Amino acid sequence: MPKHFLKLTDFGRDELLGILELAQDLKARQARGEPHRLLEGKTLAMLFEKSSTRTRVSFEVGMFQLGGHALFLSPRDTQIGRGEPVRDTARVLSRYVDAIMVRTYGQDVLEELARWSSVPVINGLTDLVHPCQVMADLLTVLERRESLEGLRVAWIGDGNNMAHSWIHAARVLGFGLRLACPEGYEPDGAILAAARDAGADVEVGRDPEWAARGAHVVTTDVWASMGQEEEQEARRRAFAGYTVDARIMAAADPSAVFLHCLPAHRGEEVTDEVLEGPRSAVWDEAENRLHVQKAILVHLVREEN
Repeated sequence: MPKHFLKLTDFGRDELLGILELAQDLKARQARGEPHRLLEGKTLAMLFEKSSTRTRVSFEVGMFQLGGHALFLSPRDTQIGRGEPVRDTARVLSRYVDAIMVRTYGQDVLEELARWSSVPVINGLTDLVHPCQVMADLLTVLERRESLEGLRVAWIGDGNNMAHSWIHAARVLGFGLRLACPEGYEPDGAILAAARDAGADVEVGRDPEWAARGAHVVTTDVWASMGQEEEQEARRRAFAGYTVDARIMAAADPSAVFLHCLPAHRGEEVTDEVLEGPRSAVWDEAENRLHVQKAILVHLVREEN
């Protein structure tokens, strides 16, 4: 059976750190202009049900730099959009390509695809988790710290797919995580319970300053994600006071960086002063999607061969 990249808890600590180390190596080789065509002749199918900038461009460019080829497939381009069962699409694509990346709504769709696929499946985003993004975030952190030992992360805002992947990362890698979420917008209870049962240092509260106090990373996301546009006004009221601003950043460790998966709504979840300020690492973070996803592809596809 192929190894899939569906959520961070599918991997052990050493394996995740190994992928991050490989990403650092691939980034350094690219910076030196060294070819690293480690997936020569390999092909990646990219299935998109949700729109994307960073996910599509980073995976497509990444496969090109690795010597392979990526195919963009929207619902309009495939029989999935006309009702073909996911299991049938999985079995057919597996006969053509060496890996499949999926950006969709339901985690169940992703897992059904992986269940029937004979090649590695990568989660480019679901409503439940966003593991590739948090791996890029961790790579960005490692570029500023020697290790993740003693790391403290503050999540401010919605208990969404990004928050869930941060919880998974804290559980596997052993760093501290404080999440400040409005009432009714907490992370999934089962994900929290599993992390706590595993001994993870994860706490949830209401006060953003409490979460940020002493943190080395302060991170957030939009208040209304794709598919939640009709809730935008209600969420704007519920999240009043959860904007990451200079006051929140002042509570963090003096070395703290600000992260955001983008796109950002300036003046809502983050002020322009913080997003464009000297402690913001969001542009390095966005670039690191490319390097970490190349590492994930190499790790999964080369293991298969």
